[in-house]
Amino acid sequence: MGGFEFIDHTADVGIAATGKDLKEAFAQAARGLFDFMADMSNVREAEVCDVAVSASDRDALLVAWLNELLFLCEVENRYFSRFEIYEMEDTELKARCYGERFDPGRHRLKSGVKSATYHMLRVEEGNPARVQVILDV
Repeated sequence: MGGFEFIDHTADVGIAATGKDLKEAFAQAARGLFDFMADMSNVREAEVCDVAVSASDRDALLVAWLNELLFLCEVENRYFSRFEIYEMEDTELKARCYGERFDPGRHRLKSGVKSATYHMLRVEEGNPARVQVILDV
């Protein structure tokens, strides 16, 4: 049911993601983020990383979630291919992320992302749940 698609946006890129609930939609947004940055077909689930973020509300939580993943990618060279959000409230999220450190011999980078932004941000509950975020590239 869940998935993501890229949205055209002047000078930036957007991600619209859906899922059976907000957990899955947030996970799909993370998949979209990494798919935009790298060819994910060769990223193995060799390492597990637990991630916890908090924010003032659900909208800010989506931005905090994606920006924390970008931080791990930038600082620790981690690329993730699967995300399991096992706890989520309006202001807190805990997830297990599966992936590995960047290997230039096996991984192909596509594009850099500076941050997730609040521009055109949407978080909608429902079945399906839908989120939308613009990435500053």
